Amino acid sequence: MPTSSPHPPSSPPTAPPHPPADGLLSAALRNLREIGHALSHPSHPPTPFLATAPKRWQRMLPYVVVVGLAAVFIPVTITVLTGQYGLSGGIAGGLAVAQAAPFLMLAHRPLQAWWIVFPAQILGAIVLFGQEGGQSNAWPWTPPGLVGYLFLLLALALRERRQALIGVWLATGIAGLVLFLVSSHRGTDNSLLLVILGAVVLVIGATVRERGDAQRRLAEQETISEAERARRTLLEERTRIARELHDVVAHHMSVITVQADSAPYRLEGLSDETREEFGAIAASARESLGEMRRLLVVLRSEGTEGERAPQPGLDRLQQLVEATVRSGQPVELSLPAGLTGVPQTVDLSAYRIVQEALANVVRHASGAPARVSVSSDGAHLTVLVVNGPPERAGSSLAPHTPLETTGTGHGLVGMRERVRLTGGTLDTGPLPDGGFRVAARLPLPPPSPPPASPASSAPAASSAPPLHPEDP
Repeated sequence: MPTSSPHPPSSPPTAPPHPPADGLLSAALRNLREIGHALSHPSHPPTPFLATAPKRWQRMLPYVVVVGLAAVFIPVTITVLTGQYGLSGGIAGGLAVAQAAPFLMLAHRPLQAWWIVFPAQILGAIVLFGQEGGQSNAWPWTPPGLVGYLFLLLALALRERRQALIGVWLATGIAGLVLFLVSSHRGTDNSLLLVILGAVVLVIGATVRERGDAQRRLAEQETISEAERARRTLLEERTRIARELHDVVAHHMSVITVQADSAPYRLEGLSDETREEFGAIAASARESLGEMRRLLVVLRSEGTEGERAPQPGLDRLQQLVEATVRSGQPVELSLPAGLTGVPQTVDLSAYRIVQEALANVVRHASGAPARVSVSSDGAHLTVLVVNGPPERAGSSLAPHTPLETTGTGHGLVGMRERVRLTGGTLDTGPLPDGGFRVAARLPLPPPSPPPASPASSAPAASSAPPLHPEDP
């Protein structure tokens, strides 16, 4: 005998659940609350239109417009109410002032002006409802009241957010519908006309405002992007300088290591303590080189094997100028012979400054003659790069591409950083004839006294151990 129940198990009811209805209701209530909050809280400070315009007449233009609107609509409304609708002068004057005088607030407080004009328009429709002259004229909105209300909607659309505009349009439509239902002469009713024209004006004004906001945000983003680009360029140049400084310092550390390791072989009669001291110096130097190598791995990006070559200096300026001349750029070089005593940091910075300056000449003044001058007065090294005006448009000279492609590409930013690193000064700017000048003044250390004994400066013995593998 089967043990299953003769009736199948009852399935759960298929009635639609209530949460979706509750969700729609809560969403509608939330939207109504947002609309009500937007109608009661302006979305902008009470600043007039065109408050940030550069010219005074542009800043004054909104005030001229609103004063003109009020000056036109107040007397026109009084004339229409008294002449066509048959109201007394006092009542017509009061309604005209209530409906048109708030236009003076459109330049800075359009939402507050709407809270005055909208009830005044409804009050005017109620007053005109029982007038015999209003039976054959437009109702509930008088012609000047309808046109002025459209100006008010345009001012709102240009300033307020979308929720406030929706609330204004709904309030206008509901008021027109209620007045339409209670009207006994629907043939002249213009409530639907105001709803349609109001929607068109609100859409046009909101579109203009949103387009202006988008352009303003785009300009702000471009400004931020330009600042970030300049900051990134500065950081990249500082990183490059740090890598080059590593090579400079690593060279001196390698010399210290070699001298400390070779001292017991070059010098005779050293005590055991002195030998241990030289060994400790060599070990510390090798440890520092290892730390610098790890730092270099962080600073150097992948694919920059070319940067592992020895850093250039003033001795390679002739090659740099010759490469630029071969590319079609006329350059003259003035370099004193026997220029010695230049620290490696200053030597490298001077070469990079000339390199960047010539790259800028090729890029921005192709074909213009250039002159490179390097001089020293013992206390400072002066680097001067001057070029003439660029070739005119239509010249037969085609733009040239420099053969020297190892520049940083950061131009004046890199020059300033390098000059600041050495404690010097940089002066750049255009010349009266249309050319450009770059002048750098880099400090030099005071000359060192001659060594006490020639033996101390003798070269290392041939039995000195070779460089250690970890030396860069």
